Amino acid sequence: MDLTYNSFILLSAVGFVAGIINTLAGGGSNLTIPALMVLGLPADAANASNRIAVLLQGIVGVAGFDKHKTLDRPAIIPILIPSVSGGFLGGLGAALLPNLYLKPVLLLTILIMSIVILVMPGIMAPPSGTPTISPKEDRRAWWGLFAAGIYGGFVQAGVGFILLAALAGNLRYDLVRANALKMACSLAFTLVSLLVFIAFGQVRWLPGLVVAIGAMAGTHLAVKWAVRARPETLKWLLFIMTLIAVASGFYL
Repeated sequence: MDLTYNSFILLSAVGFVAGIINTLAGGGSNLTIPALMVLGLPADAANASNRIAVLLQGIVGVAGFDKHKTLDRPAIIPILIPSVSGGFLGGLGAALLPNLYLKPVLLLTILIMSIVILVMPGIMAPPSGTPTISPKEDRRAWWGLFAAGIYGGFVQAGVGFILLAALAGNLRYDLVRANALKMACSLAFTLVSLLVFIAFGQVRWLPGLVVAIGAMAGTHLAVKWAVRARPETLKWLLFIMTLIAVASGFYL
């Protein structure tokens, strides 16, 4: 893949938009994976290299939410156990699947996920003051986090909506705290899956880092919006991010 000036601008711009989408909702990889493939990376390398951006934006996002006291630290370990376990399995599956089959599977999965998430926003906004639940107390949430890890390890695109469904829909976190924990989960299982992809020699560092530059900037900006926005505003932002994710899925 030859990284020209135009492709540098394109990848960083797409990464910026994806960083905002991933922080406020999910589905940013619906943009970045196809962009990497259009610019010449094979499906396995695009899927693997995209994790660099997801990992680095996750660090920025978690640090930002924690700085603003919206990250529920005691809940991190119980939530990470199922999601990281699933992330390893998903990453291993993607690394082992031949490129001939990986490309159509990736694109079909992204498209299906984009359609499914269109109906999600209405169930992911519990009323203010609702008591939260531990994954140990809700087995549906535990398996939801495990499934999110598998899906995120495999393709990443749209995994934020699965995590929000488990964290806000099942465990009853408000959208700000759910997004903070979502970023922590994504950071953890992305690190695991990235290590798997590195072991299989599928990561292309330069294009991945270019996407990451934009993604980190977008995430930094989105965290500032999220922690200051009213709950009703966040609901609308989540809805808009869903529409963008769906539109990008149909564009593939």
